Amino acid sequence: MEPVTDDADAIPDEVAVEGAIPEAEVEIEAGEDAVLREFKYKLGKDLVRRIDQYLVDRIGYLSRNAIQGLIKDGLVKVNGKTTKSSYRPREHDIVEVSAPPKMSEQLVPEDIPLDVLYEDDYMMALNKQANLVVHPARGQWTGTLVNGLAFYGKKWSSINGDVRPGILHRLDKNTTGVILIAKADEAHWRLARQFENRTIQKHYMAIAHGIPQFLNDVIDMPIGQDRYVREKQAVRKIENGGREAITQYKVIESYETPAGQTNFRFQASTFANDRHYKTPSGKFSLLELRPKTGRTHQLRVHLSHSGWPIVGDTMYGGQLVQDTSREATDPPFTFSRQALHAAEITFTHPITLEPMTIKAPLPPDFEKLLSLVRQTSVGK
Repeated sequence: MEPVTDDADAIPDEVAVEGAIPEAEVEIEAGEDAVLREFKYKLGKDLVRRIDQYLVDRIGYLSRNAIQGLIKDGLVKVNGKTTKSSYRPREHDIVEVSAPPKMSEQLVPEDIPLDVLYEDDYMMALNKQANLVVHPARGQWTGTLVNGLAFYGKKWSSINGDVRPGILHRLDKNTTGVILIAKADEAHWRLARQFENRTIQKHYMAIAHGIPQFLNDVIDMPIGQDRYVREKQAVRKIENGGREAITQYKVIESYETPAGQTNFRFQASTFANDRHYKTPSGKFSLLELRPKTGRTHQLRVHLSHSGWPIVGDTMYGGQLVQDTSREATDPPFTFSRQALHAAEITFTHPITLEPMTIKAPLPPDFEKLLSLVRQTSVGK
């Protein structure tokens, strides 16, 4: 078997390296054939992390969802037996993984526009546009933010491997706003520790269908994978696989359009999910959201479950909104993505230790949607 490079920087538990986070594993061997790529690891000590989290760090080109899929399919074994995603590896465990090969062994640089909000020698903050996946994964290996970073030509942290260089956190494909990128390994793990300890404060803006009863409240509902649609998340009890998820919200503005006086219409999308949801009323809210945890689709799921799906988020009950006013363009403006924007992030600079707040302005389509629902609204 040819040696694999994915785990070349693994550090045995008896080795201390200044500035590095010690790991517990030692790679034994790995190989690759035409169908599956084989990985094999021996653990040097008990781990606190779950096996899916551990393997995401070891096999950098696979997402955590992809790793969990391999575990469900029996392609991950511990000491020769299938395992669960929640298992925590122990000293001397032999972990074997049969994974799909990389679709591309080398990241393809692409000239994708990057809106740089802040940059120094250690990190960068970008204002991510809509319709942009953060990093390559199965199903999309080009046209991502990471391909744009490769074209930008700077050196990025290597902690997440060659396919996710510098990536600290993600925004959904159609969520816009500020995202942090690490340029140095030390900056990466220091910022990652802040995310892990929940000391980073994130502030989102959203336009939702409906008006919450309370102007300021906390949504505390655990979230886990949807039982029927693998790509979706749902509110689930802890005992049924849900994980703690907390979102604080504040109503900034609310709008209610009198019947027959609208300057917009709801447009059905091609998503099959839409037929399971009722057409919303002419009520809208501009919400400020502050997630205290970071679950997949957390804000979208929490608002949908509470009865206020995000406009344009057809996966979770939102509707597309089309301009029908006299001033409408041809073709008319249609807001066809989730109206969710990462507006602000506050953190400690990983090297200077200075407090930092970075803001991303609302994108033009978000502003246009706001204008549309305000025009005939009897605002509250």
